[in-house]
Amino acid sequence: MAKKIDRKEVKYIAHLARLQLTSEEEEKFSRQLGEILSYVDKLKEVDTRNVPPTSHVFALKNVFRDDKQKKSLSQREALSNAPKKKRNQFQVPKIIE
Repeated sequence: MAKKIDRKEVKYIAHLARLQLTSEEEEKFSRQLGEILSYVDKLKEVDTRNVPPTSHVFALKNVFRDDKQKKSLSQREALSNAPKKKRNQFQVPKIIE
């Protein structure tokens, strides 16, 4: 049987998380946390002795494409949509004085 989470514990957890909860939220979270603990207890009943530990449910594979050399943009094409340009370069606001 799962441990019931009372409103006092929810208030304490909210205080640690620096949250301000209404009394309705405290009641709601108390119920929800109790349901979560109940579900965890149900999962503990499952026999997992012959199940190998896994870190991922699905096999991992490399999703990167092979590097292939391609023609790049010309300087004129790269600057064609620039809001501001000066001497064939992007012009940006000065940040450091």
